[in-house]
Amino acid sequence: MLVVSNRGPLSFRVDDDGTLHPVPGGGGLVSSIGPLLAGTGATWVSVTMGAADRAAVAQGRMTDENFMLLPVVIDDDTYRAAYDVVSNTTLWYCHHHLFDLPRRPRFDRYWRQAWDAYRRYNQSVADTVSAHAEADSTVLVQDYHFSLLGQMLARARPDLRTVHFCHIPFADPNMLRVLPEDAAGELLAGLAGFGACGFHARRWEAAFRACYADPALGALAGVGTAPPTFVSSLSSDHEGLLAEASSAACARSVETLRAETGGRRIILRVDRVEPSKNIVRGMLAFEELLVAYPEWREEVVHVALVYPSRQGLAEYLALGAEVTHVAERINHAWGTATWTPIVLHVEDDRPRSLAALTISDVLLVNPVRDGLNLVAKEGSLLNGGDGVLVLSHEAGAWEELSGAALGINPFDVAGTADTLHRALAMEIGERRSRAARLKELVLARTASDWLKEQLAAVQPLTR
Repeated sequence: MLVVSNRGPLSFRVDDDGTLHPVPGGGGLVSSIGPLLAGTGATWVSVTMGAADRAAVAQGRMTDENFMLLPVVIDDDTYRAAYDVVSNTTLWYCHHHLFDLPRRPRFDRYWRQAWDAYRRYNQSVADTVSAHAEADSTVLVQDYHFSLLGQMLARARPDLRTVHFCHIPFADPNMLRVLPEDAAGELLAGLAGFGACGFHARRWEAAFRACYADPALGALAGVGTAPPTFVSSLSSDHEGLLAEASSAACARSVETLRAETGGRRIILRVDRVEPSKNIVRGMLAFEELLVAYPEWREEVVHVALVYPSRQGLAEYLALGAEVTHVAERINHAWGTATWTPIVLHVEDDRPRSLAALTISDVLLVNPVRDGLNLVAKEGSLLNGGDGVLVLSHEAGAWEELSGAALGINPFDVAGTADTLHRALAMEIGERRSRAARLKELVLARTASDWLKEQLAAVQPLTR
């Protein structure tokens, strides 16, 4: 079996003295299925993410005791164009419905060159998999970075059993038609080359199938129907997560957070600084709470743990500056000598994030559109104080957790404030029953279930 992802379980950075330093891969995929694949003989295929990774490959240091690592060496220019321009500012925005259509996107010659790089990036991975995969191997391809890979592998290695899993939403037909026609057709044809395509929620599966059923898009793809599809929600490593949250580092972070908030009740968010996460509207909803329900002034703190993401992109840098500005404005307008309404941290500190999830009174997860959202599930598992989950209807996790979470329209700031008030004012009996139900729902699925369902979706060989 081969697993293909953009970011692998190991990367490298250069220390101040010029030496290479290994860095364990981050993200939900590595933390969720890494323990399941360890020691199985599986091969993990990922791309080099810069000069440090390429140097590590050249020195033979891209190795891991748990996996057979197969790095694909990509030059910086190709990687930046494929990853930054196409994957992150085109496909990510398209699938999350984030385009500012009166102004963006603009598909100029520079973008066309980037699409060529995206094709080369996919082809390089296809060539590596084709050259190294044993006959009849299963290949589990992860995420939108590899939308063209299915057709490439089908042509080069028809013996391989391939599955593509999309960890983000899939665009509705009207949004996918924003892409240049040749690119949209190439994307759909590429995905149709997989033996099966999986999604975290039925809604994203339906959008995917609707794109193939759309007369214009279907004609561009040049295929009759969508490939076989399935729905499977990813879960974290429950035991590992609980053990990590019980660590001494997390205990110290709990003490620090209690001191920072003055022992007050906590409305928490833990997110990357990324447009779909809706951080600013969350802060504005908290301010609306203070306006509409003055009894919560000086009684509750909004703890926002938001860590940097994709710092090479101007949109993300601008969003980070806006988040900081809004938090400072609200603190200036409402804060007192003994109360800071918003406690904002913008550094990635995993022990602090896990610690906060264990003690929050309300966890706010309000994305405008999200493939799943593991934070909603992890917070529900870790919380030890009967915390309430306030969850966007637009998160893929809503399908799974709607029986116990409080739902919100992520665009409705006033409605979100009302729901935050309801969560804070909720009677203890209801809080406990909802919290218990959330844990039950989260524990009902494991990362192993998700992996098994991908393998079950593998289509039998036809010869």
